[in-house]
Order: sequence, then C-alpha cells, then structure tokens
Amino acid sequence: MIKKPKLSFWQIWNMNIGFLGIQFSFGLQQTAINPIFSFLGAEPHDLPLLNIAGPVTGLIIQPLIGAISDKTWSPKFGRRKPFFLIGAIIGSLCLFAFPFSPVLWFAVGLLWILDVGNNTAMEPYRAFIGDKLPEKQLGLGFQMQSLFVSAGIVLANLSIFLFQDWFGGGTVEETNIIPTWLYYSFFIGAVLSVATILWTVLKTPEIPPTEEEFIELEKHKKLPFTIKVFEPIKEIYNAIKNMPKFMWKLAGVYLFQWYALFCYWQFVSPMFEVTMGFGKSDALSQASKMNLTYNLVTMAVALALVPLAAKLGNKKIYVASLFGTGIAMLCIPYITDPYLVLVPMVLFGIGWAAMMGIPYTMVSKVIPQDKRGVYMGVVNMMIVIPMFIQTLTFGPIIKHLLNNSAVNAILFGGVFFVISAILATRLNTTESIKT
Repeated sequence: MIKKPKLSFWQIWNMNIGFLGIQFSFGLQQTAINPIFSFLGAEPHDLPLLNIAGPVTGLIIQPLIGAISDKTWSPKFGRRKPFFLIGAIIGSLCLFAFPFSPVLWFAVGLLWILDVGNNTAMEPYRAFIGDKLPEKQLGLGFQMQSLFVSAGIVLANLSIFLFQDWFGGGTVEETNIIPTWLYYSFFIGAVLSVATILWTVLKTPEIPPTEEEFIELEKHKKLPFTIKVFEPIKEIYNAIKNMPKFMWKLAGVYLFQWYALFCYWQFVSPMFEVTMGFGKSDALSQASKMNLTYNLVTMAVALALVPLAAKLGNKKIYVASLFGTGIAMLCIPYITDPYLVLVPMVLFGIGWAAMMGIPYTMVSKVIPQDKRGVYMGVVNMMIVIPMFIQTLTFGPIIKHLLNNSAVNAILFGGVFFVISAILATRLNTTESIKT
C-alpha cells in the first residue's frame, strides 16, 4: 500500500476547484431547467418524468466510468483526470446550446447529453479525492468538496437572480419562450465547466500505481477486447455483491433523502406561484434566492463540520442535519413573506453541507482502495436509483394523491427527510468490506 503524503490546505483547495464548474452546471439544473421546461409548455405533473435523464445516466455512466478508471493509467494523463476533463467538455458544449432550445423535446434531449457529461466528470473526481488523501485528511477533503459544490451552486443561482433583476422584463408567461436574461448564466457555466477542471488537472498530479498495480494493469491490457468490454460490468456486480453492511444501510437512508431532494428541486419554484402568487419568472427568481441562501450557509459551515464531526462523530452530525432539512421543508410552504422564507434555508444549508461530505468520508473508510472508483460509482447508484424511482412514481402521486399541488410535494419531501434521519441512526462504519 502506498503511504500517501499529507497535503497542505491549498493543495487540497486546488484539487477540489473543478467541483466549482461541475456544480455550477448542477445549480442550473436545480433552479433553471424545470422552469425552462415550463416556459416551453411542460405541465407540473410532467416535470418528474422529464428529469429522468439524471437518474438514468448516473445509474449507467458513473459506475461504469468508475470501474474503467480503476483499470486505467497513463503516465502523461493519469488515471481519473482524463475522464473528468472529457466530461467537462461535453457539459460545456451542452450549456452553450441549452438556452437556444426551440421546443421542449430539444431541451429534454440536451439535458440527457449534459447529464452524460456531468456524470462522466463527477464519479472519477470523487475517487480522485480518495486516491490522493491519507485517511486523516479524508474529512477535510470531502468537506472542501462540499464547499466547492455549494460555491458552484451559489454562483449559478446568484447569476440567475442578478441577471433577472438587471435584464428581466416583459411577461414571460405570455411569450412562452426562454427569457434572454437566462442565457448569460448558461454561458458563464459553460466557461467555468472547462476552466475549473483544467485548473485541477494542471495543478494536481495523480499518485502512480504501485508495482503490483502496474502488473495488474498490464494483465488487464492483454485481455481480449470482448472480455475488457464486460469487465466493468463484472466489477460492478462483484462490488455490489461484496458491499459492506454500512453501505446497504446507507442505501436505505439515500432512498428517502434523494427522493425528497428531487421533490424540492422540481417543485420549489412552482410552489411560489401558489404560496406567493408569483408568475413563472418571479417564482424562478425566488427559487434562486432560496438555493443561493442554503448554499451560502453550506459554504460557511462545510469546513466547520470537520472538527465538529471529529468530536461528536460523523453519524450524529449527519442524523441531525437530515432532521434539520426535514424541518425546513415542512416549514417553507407556510411562509408567505419572500424574505422570511429564507430563514429555514439555514437548516437546509447545514444539511446540504453534511450530505455532500460526511457520507463520502464514512464510505471511504470501509471500502478497498484499489476499488475506490467502482465503489464511488456504486454510491452514486444509491443516489440516482431514488431519483429514478421519483421520476417514475411522483408524477402519478402528485396528480392523484397530492391534488397536483406543488405545496403538497414540498411537504411530502419534508416527511421523507425525517424518515431518512431515523434510518441514519442505524449507520455503523465498523461494518467493513466482506472478504
């Protein structure tokens, strides 16, 4: 096993900057994509199914890329970096094109390609953090990642809010087209997607494989093409088969956590059309303020959670954060003041900081290092499967059980967060990998 050198604060900072660009794109997906679908004629009950691209591409792309990157090494380009650079380029091109979508089906198709790019970049990037850092710095590394995740989303939502304020005007609901002020946010995201990834690629070298790993890589290169094609699928199957009990329990938490988050991202903007009587454009602006607020909180507390988790334990912080997020979602439909409704986002932001860092820290301690890529891909499967289930099931649920109400959708998500917190009390990182 390689003894990993301790990295400085700024080295860890540089290796995480690429998350800024990836998450700017994700921030646009959270806040702007569903309103764009609405501008182009989608109905509220159509939104879950129109978002199926994220879960499907994540389910397929991330574990496959993770398994492939585990078996990859280039002296010039490294192991993980080629994948997240290619993914960033694909995402950048889609972001440039998105605002020009003439009809709904075109925008939906672009979302599929955008998600392929983002997922190609995301999974090896998470494995990259684990590859580089010794165990004592994993908490700092993944919470730094959480900081940049939120920084990207903050910038995306801030740009939406500012451009709408500066360049907005007209009645978007009557024109039924994408407002031109929204174009600028997508153009900024396209530039950041590539620029921030390039920063990490150029500033952070990868750790070369050991002699034993080189031997295994050479053996893999000599395998027949047909075997190499199916090898990643076999790796994923074996990883799931031998998954530690901790990850199975985390999958239960994630089922309710990510189902609830998808409900929030899809319906927070339509909710404001009901609770505050806003039009689509103003509702989008209010949703961007909500997302901006909770991500600013995340940036403020992400690194502070490192010593707190070391003192109290990762599980306690994670459980408390999930309860807090559930309380926030249960409160916001009942607040009709556009400024007062930002207060629950403090709890939401603390929760998001924990969700984006603490589970990855815990998982990194129970998985084998030589299979880090495939296991981080499996963790992503645990995220996207609940999203996939949500996209298939929530349309009928909101239409037939929740009175087609965005308010009820947010309350539904709050209840699911409370359930996820209860399930998180069962997590135990001493349940390590099977041998």
